[in-house]
Parts: sequence; structure tokens; C-alpha cells
Amino acid sequence: MSAERPFIPVGIAVLTVSDTRTLEDDKSGQTLCARISEAGHMLVDRAIVPDDKAAIQEQVRNWTLSDEVDVVITTGGTGFTGRDVTPEALEPLFDKRMDGFSVVFHRISEDKIGTSTIQSRATAGLCNQTFVFVLPGSPGACRDAWDGILKPQLDYRHMPCNFVEIMPRLDEHLKRGKS
Repeated sequence: MSAERPFIPVGIAVLTVSDTRTLEDDKSGQTLCARISEAGHMLVDRAIVPDDKAAIQEQVRNWTLSDEVDVVITTGGTGFTGRDVTPEALEPLFDKRMDGFSVVFHRISEDKIGTSTIQSRATAGLCNQTFVFVLPGSPGACRDAWDGILKPQLDYRHMPCNFVEIMPRLDEHLKRGKS
């Protein structure tokens, strides 16, 4: 951490993908929301949608088009059962994939749950200049991803680099030729 840099809060939206959860019993969403607030970021919105590609895409696309949302974190739907469709819904929306997220997530997860980590298809990418992180639907996986990856990478003081410092440049390709 760099003491010379100020903390810069970012706007985060949390989406739980589930056919059975409600806001009251969604422990994974609650875990993420608590950690977001504890870190000093802004929880811009929170929603639950069913395990349905179109519903997932619509909610995430709407958030990525909002000026208030810098980051979308989803939880749920990353397994192998027939209803697990979150990666299939969101990866086609990615302008750029973040392959390193999955690698680091699995490394952290393996320390906690061993080889069972391979049953998750956690992924991440950029969609409309917004970071999108696709996490498994367990509170433990959400804690691991937040504590081990997202919290430091969403802190401007984290060195040698972090996502917050590049956020202003994510849309630079859109500005070329406008001068």
C-alpha cells in the first residue's frame, strides 16, 4: 500500500444468479455487499436474477452502461449443472477477457478446498469499459475472490498496479480521432 495515494471509492453492482435465492437468504450476495461497504466502496445496486442467459445479460449490460457502475460482481451459475449458465451468458459480452483472474482465483481456492476448485468456471473481463467478475455461488468463494483479488485490485493505493488507476483509460480507444 502506498500511504501517499488516497483511497478512491468505486461504484460496484452485485448480481446473484439463482432460481431459489431471495435478498433475505442470499449469503453470497450479502458477503460481497458487506465487504464492499467495509472497504469504503459504493454499492450502487444489487439484484437477483434466475439462471437464464437473457436475464443475466440484460442486467449486467444495463449496469455496464451506467456511469455510476465501475465494477459488476456476479455470484452463482459457474458450475457444471444444466442451469449453470453465467459464463455462457457473460463471456460473449466481454470486450476483453481477463484470463489471469481465473488463474489466481483457482490458486487461492485450491489452498482452501483443494482440487474441488476445478468445479468452478470463475471468469472475468471488460464489458463496456466496466470490469465484470463472475464468481461461484458460495460465500467462501466470494470471500476468497474479494479478499485475495478484488479488494487489493480495487484499491488505488495497491502497488505496483491496480484496476482503479487504469479506469480513466479504459475507453481511450473511443476517444481516438475525436480531436
